[in-house]
Amino acid sequence: MSSALPDFPWDTIADAKAAAAAHPGGIVDLSVGTPVDPVDPVIRKALDESSEFPGYPQTVGTRDLRDAAVAALLRRFGVTGLDESSILPVIGTKEVIAGLPAQIGVAAGDLVVIPEVAYPTYEVGALLAGADILRADTVDAIGDRDPVLIYLNSPSNPTGRVQGADELRAIVDWARSRGAVVVSDECYLGLTWEGSAYSVLHPDVCGGDHTGLIAVHSLSKVSNLASYRAGFLAGDRELIAELLAVRKHAGMIVPFPIQGATVAALNDDAHVDAQRERYRARRDKLRTALLAAGFTIDHSEAGLYLWATRGEGARVTQRWLADRGILVAPGDFYGPAGAQHIRMALTGTDERVDAAVERLRP
Repeated sequence: MSSALPDFPWDTIADAKAAAAAHPGGIVDLSVGTPVDPVDPVIRKALDESSEFPGYPQTVGTRDLRDAAVAALLRRFGVTGLDESSILPVIGTKEVIAGLPAQIGVAAGDLVVIPEVAYPTYEVGALLAGADILRADTVDAIGDRDPVLIYLNSPSNPTGRVQGADELRAIVDWARSRGAVVVSDECYLGLTWEGSAYSVLHPDVCGGDHTGLIAVHSLSKVSNLASYRAGFLAGDRELIAELLAVRKHAGMIVPFPIQGATVAALNDDAHVDAQRERYRARRDKLRTALLAAGFTIDHSEAGLYLWATRGEGARVTQRWLADRGILVAPGDFYGPAGAQHIRMALTGTDERVDAAVERLRP
């Protein structure tokens, strides 16, 4: 099976990583969007308080978790019309994206549409199901083909592009006319810097009807819980029930202490707001430094990354930065259209971000 999959992207940048690590001031690793700031005490306390439960947790998750997710989506993003049967906790969103096509019945030869520049796991999940893949950002680019599954990602990883409510609504309407399921990866929805970003479940996008729609939400970024593998799906109750039925058989269960921590993270907005401001400050510093160093920054109005270019091959730019001790991800990780961009993460400590800014000075 692994031979049918692309090379694991980060295995291909070992030389650049070694070059960056050789810098006298040490590496500034901005290649991966992994949190570096502490887990908030309110979450750690909930984790501890949930740690004595000795039995098997349920795949469906606790009622408290599902209610907290419904409330958080309404409070933070204006999503209405959900209830506890609209939510399914998952063991981190990468796992669920990789397995979701097969779990909802995508068959060999079916068509899965992913963004033109995309998080690699969308492609991997489609390949694991034996599906055909089309990279397209608009329904016009799909043409007269009939996909069974369409992935959206707004705000985008890696580009930070935000699709407006009208654009998302047009895709949803088109997908419904073709009977396609829409899966919207919304892991960066809470990190919008310019303008407004919308959930696919927002009434301005779907008209209050969640049929055929699944939103993917993660606590890795907004709550620094990457190590907890805490996320959930929300949307169409029938699709959620189908996924629950399949995942129960496979034993895909979020550990009970993680469920307790997830409830605390979803019920508390103060730590999310504080973390957002940390990232905003780092973004401002890195964006200013890249522009002063001659880069062009495209999109990047949301998310944890700056999508930047010097008008040359991504690996050339990556090496230029590595020689200055800064490691970034080359844009070709995310598809052919990213071949002249690099993705710079905001997930460095304040000290490491300041080091990168100094090294970028002309």
